[in-house]
Amino acid sequence: MSARKILMLVGDFVEDYEAMVPFQILTMVGHSVHTVCPGKKPGDTVKTAVHDFVGDQTYVELTGHRFGINASFETARAADFDALVIPGGRAPEYLRLNPKVIELVQEFDKARKPIAAICHGPQILAAAGVLKGRNAIAYPACGPECTAAGARFGTVNETASNALTDGHLVTAPAWPAHPEWMRQFLLLLGSRVEP
Repeated sequence: MSARKILMLVGDFVEDYEAMVPFQILTMVGHSVHTVCPGKKPGDTVKTAVHDFVGDQTYVELTGHRFGINASFETARAADFDALVIPGGRAPEYLRLNPKVIELVQEFDKARKPIAAICHGPQILAAAGVLKGRNAIAYPACGPECTAAGARFGTVNETASNALTDGHLVTAPAWPAHPEWMRQFLLLLGSRVEP
C-alpha cells in the first residue's frame, strides 16, 4: 500500500468520534492525515461534541475532547492531497458558509479524488453542489437537504451502520458506520482490506 496524504476538514463542535476515529484508523494504516480548520493554525485545537440518543426525539450534545489541528487551512490546496474526509457534528453547518471550504470540496470532486463524508458532513457536499445525480446517505435529518441538492438519497439501516460508495464518494449516516465507512474509503485509497 502506498501512503496517501489526506485532508480532514474540522471545526468547533465536530462530532468527537467522527473526527478522532477516522484520524486514528487512517494514521494507523500508514496514511498521513492533515487536520485543518478555518481560522485556526497548526497547534490549535477544536472543541468536539459527543452526540448520543438518550430517549429524546433527537440526539443530545455533550462536551467531547479537544481535537488537534496539525496543518494550515489557509495554505491547503486540493492539488496537494490524495483524498478528503469530512466528519459530521455541528461544524458542517457553518463550515459550508466559508467560500474556500466550498472551493476545496469542488476541486477534490473535479479531480475525482476520494471523498469520505459522514453524518452532517454531506451538508458541505450539498452546499458545494457535488451531490447532483449521486447516490449518497447522511444523518437522516440531512436527507431532505441532500435530495434538494440532487442526490439519490439511499436507505439508512436501523443501526446507522451502513455506508454507500458512488464513484469516488463514500458517505455514511453516523459514527456506528465507522467500520463500513472506513473500509469502503480505504478501498478507494488503494489500501489492502481483509474481508
